[in-house]
Amino acid sequence: MFANFAAQFPIVFNALNVGFIQTLKLFFVTLVGAIPLGLIISFGSMSRFKPLSAIVKTFVWIVRGSPLMIQILIIYYFPGIILKNNVWGSGEGGRFIACAAAFVLNYACYFSEIYRSGIQGVPKGQQEAGQVLGLTKSEIFFKVTLLQMIKRIVPPMSNEIITLVKDTSLSRIIALQEIIWAGAAFMKTSHGISGEMWPLFFTAVYYLVFNGVLTVLFGRLEKKLDYFKV
Repeated sequence: MFANFAAQFPIVFNALNVGFIQTLKLFFVTLVGAIPLGLIISFGSMSRFKPLSAIVKTFVWIVRGSPLMIQILIIYYFPGIILKNNVWGSGEGGRFIACAAAFVLNYACYFSEIYRSGIQGVPKGQQEAGQVLGLTKSEIFFKVTLLQMIKRIVPPMSNEIITLVKDTSLSRIIALQEIIWAGAAFMKTSHGISGEMWPLFFTAVYYLVFNGVLTVLFGRLEKKLDYFKV
């Protein structure tokens, strides 16, 4: 049994690494897209123009209130089945683009609520003080509000980002070959190996290590921001 495991391990390890790279790509693309988009959405939800804020808040409510898995399926299949136009393209690349779009949209809505609470949590008196000093609205935001907002949003943002690591596994619903897909494939047939379940359990190690690294990094970031008390 040990000899069989020793022979299979390099094959499984290489396959899981390929799947994990796909997971990492989806993770980083989601962050790059969702972090700025979430800030834009938060501005829309806080807009003084009531129709705009109502539309944005309703959109955020729908996205946050429905399962991410359903959103992935709708975004991937809707253009091809309903509109008869597969805008995502074919193959693994098309599945990745569709999945990334769903993740960016979903997490941008979650991030927008974190941004909104962080911005609204800054005392208005400090913004008024900036106006008295003759600062413009943009200067007040970047020099007064933004610094305090960052301190406030780091803990909830870190929780969402760690959740994102695990949520990337949902992409296998449209057969994106991420790490869970790669591990589960060995229960059927993959790389000449079949009927093996241990590779699937082994994928948990990747998630644990990745989340462990993120936890340490966010912990250090929070300590560095301790100088700025709120």
